[in-house]
Amino acid sequence: MSNRLNILAALAVSVLTVTACAAPLPPPSYDYSAFRAEAPRSVLVLPAHNNTLNVDAPEYFLSTLSAPFAERGYYVFPAHMVKSTLEESGLSDTGLLYEAETSRLGELFGCDMALYVAINRWDSQYVVLATQTTVEFEYQLRSCESNQTMWRHTEVMTYSPQASSSGNPMADLLAQAIVAAVEKAAPNYMPLARQANLFAVNRRGQGLPSGPYLPELYQQDTEAFPSTTDAPADSLSLQ
Repeated sequence: MSNRLNILAALAVSVLTVTACAAPLPPPSYDYSAFRAEAPRSVLVLPAHNNTLNVDAPEYFLSTLSAPFAERGYYVFPAHMVKSTLEESGLSDTGLLYEAETSRLGELFGCDMALYVAINRWDSQYVVLATQTTVEFEYQLRSCESNQTMWRHTEVMTYSPQASSSGNPMADLLAQAIVAAVEKAAPNYMPLARQANLFAVNRRGQGLPSGPYLPELYQQDTEAFPSTTDAPADSLSLQ
């Protein structure tokens, strides 16, 4: 019996060791040389391109985009004004809009950068008395002068509501089923979208350097958002 316990203990240690070794490494920091060289001051928020089956997702998501970029120190053109102007200019189709040269938007709005966002997930899945709501966004900032991509980032957020424990297993099971059903009926997308945007913009080494309308941090956050002097001026690369 003791030999069997020793073997099981050794196996447990091996599993823990393998798990520890398999832990994912943090993603490398972007090189922000091109971004800082262009020194953008303004962001044009475009309607999001919807890659999901939820037809309402772009309208809801659009209302969450402007604040994080403005709080990061950039002038943000009013999103709904931009949407109306694009529609009047025959650029309401996001598929065509995202394929057009960004410099055209610079001529139309006088912006420094345009924000393109693809909604890749906006769904809620029910599995065994639990509901998991997930959003996934792919962000790109393109120069309105050079048409180059100055920043790219993907953010995924997941929420799975949990009922509080009462100490009664049957009551807890029923409560969990109710909580899951409520989330499935009315998924809580908006807080997830706001949190995803906030993380995407502020994540150290992956988000955006502070803009000129955040003077206390502007050009002072080079350690968190590094540049290299030999990076090409027309592209964004990973270190």
